Amino acid sequence: MTDDAEARLARLNANLARVEELSKRLTAALAHRRPVDPALHGPAPDVYMKAAAAYLAEMMSNPAKVVEHQINYWGKTLKHYVEAQQTLAKGEFKAPPDPNPKDRRFSNPLWETHPFFNYLKQQYQLNAEAISTAVGDMDSLDPADRKRVEYFTRQIVDMFSPTNFLGTNPDALEKAVETDGASLVQGLENLVRDIEANQGDLLVTLADREAFKVGENLATTPGAVVYRNRMMELIQYEPTTEKVHKTPLVIFPPWINKFYIMDLKPANSLIKWIVDQGFTLFVVSWVNPDASYAGTAMDDYIRDGYLRAMAEVRRITGEKQINATGYCIAGTTLGLTLAHLQKAGDHSVKSATFFTTLTDFSDPGEVGVFLNDDFVDGIERQTERDGILSRFFMSRTFSFLRSNDLIYTPAIKSYMLGEAPPAFDLLYWNGDSTNLPATMAVEYLRGLCQQDGFAKGEFQVFGSPVDLADVKLPLCAVACETDHIAHWRGSFNGVKQMGSKDKTFILSQSGHIAGIINPPSKDKYGHYTSDAPVAGAPEDWLKSATFHKGSWWPRWGEWLKARSGPLVKARIPVDSLAAAPGTYVTATPGA
Repeated sequence: MTDDAEARLARLNANLARVEELSKRLTAALAHRRPVDPALHGPAPDVYMKAAAAYLAEMMSNPAKVVEHQINYWGKTLKHYVEAQQTLAKGEFKAPPDPNPKDRRFSNPLWETHPFFNYLKQQYQLNAEAISTAVGDMDSLDPADRKRVEYFTRQIVDMFSPTNFLGTNPDALEKAVETDGASLVQGLENLVRDIEANQGDLLVTLADREAFKVGENLATTPGAVVYRNRMMELIQYEPTTEKVHKTPLVIFPPWINKFYIMDLKPANSLIKWIVDQGFTLFVVSWVNPDASYAGTAMDDYIRDGYLRAMAEVRRITGEKQINATGYCIAGTTLGLTLAHLQKAGDHSVKSATFFTTLTDFSDPGEVGVFLNDDFVDGIERQTERDGILSRFFMSRTFSFLRSNDLIYTPAIKSYMLGEAPPAFDLLYWNGDSTNLPATMAVEYLRGLCQQDGFAKGEFQVFGSPVDLADVKLPLCAVACETDHIAHWRGSFNGVKQMGSKDKTFILSQSGHIAGIINPPSKDKYGHYTSDAPVAGAPEDWLKSATFHKGSWWPRWGEWLKARSGPLVKARIPVDSLAAAPGTYVTATPGA
């Protein structure tokens, strides 16, 4: 045996030993899997029964259309097979013509040149097209059921992509050969690590957890925690200008994630940019709750979060009025708070800004497929057991809204190619999510999402119903064109029902995060504005809108300056409880 062969045999034996060890760890990790309500693993069977019934009804009422679909699929499949056979019969080891559109999942050149891989790819795309067409042409499904059937059909189609299986993924096979199987062993190690980290469940690690540390290379804008209670820490940021606008600004980030999405690095930090524009800025950092917060309700977030933070900002600055901003669910709750203050005759908030905020849930967009009773009933049962809605379930749900980008592609890289997760700050933040208190989570899902209580004037704050028409102060809303969590049309429809006579609506390009965290220095995404009223159909507003290159930040900055009063001497944080970013943002629930 040659030295090279002996070396390869030694590597193979070492890899086999690692596989045995990892298999034991995997078995142990799976044995500790937490009890999970079955409803959280997928939609109720009635989704598939409705799809099957609709297809059967289509066959009975319009058999010609169904037969046409089948014949079209058979014809394309047979033609594809014949072309592949004819190419091989010529003695040429190459793929037949490939008319299908480009798909970044199939970026390896072998998908285009190798007859086996190209045949698989083309046939998968033909199958996907046939299934999508069959579902799309079911006339007997009502719109809500159609949306769910189409979504879950797409999930199944995406899951069965040949790229998701080792034996049909050329990237994974090439890497395994090149490394004598070491890539597969490393992939198994990555898989075991993720299952161990999630109590026997699988959630793909998207970013290198060792590459970042909050407060050291993330969330580094100088400031101080100036107030703390059971629900939140209030951070005041140090000024960078000699003078600041008289009216302070407080930002309420979503408590589904951590606030430092607005302060990842200095170059793309919205927090730093606001401070540099001459504003006294306060930001709320929410607690990451454990089971002891099970009974914490939306009223507690409003009382001990919003109203308390607003009061502390007024106390610290000596101002009678403040400006407020809410992001996503925090924008929804800011709207509830403002409606309550209006009814109470309290005008301490001068203006409000809403980032990617839904307040009208009559059409919740893509996320609506997870808001039916089958899922929400399961969430309610699970939260009654745990006291919280675990970050795991929310992360997994939002990942499935972009499954190819946030599940399958990173899983292939990690588990099949054996690659380490990238050192990517945005993905690190995405994996650093939080829990929700049981009571608050169910209130939000039932009262706001399912029952659309705010838009209908039925959702209660401190025992009294509030309405979108009660939000009467000057407001600016920023929505994002491709947002899959808070779609821009839904955001527009909520804002147009608010009672304010001074409304500004800005539509940013890109999605829920990139559309908001869009610094002017990047000159990456543009935005739309219109002089037309925020009324009517959102599509009509967009037709009248003007596109502007570059970030919306400067436009919003000018809007905010016009409502922030004259310049005064810069305010320095005093009575610090801790340096920014504080202690809540890094605390482990229960610790």
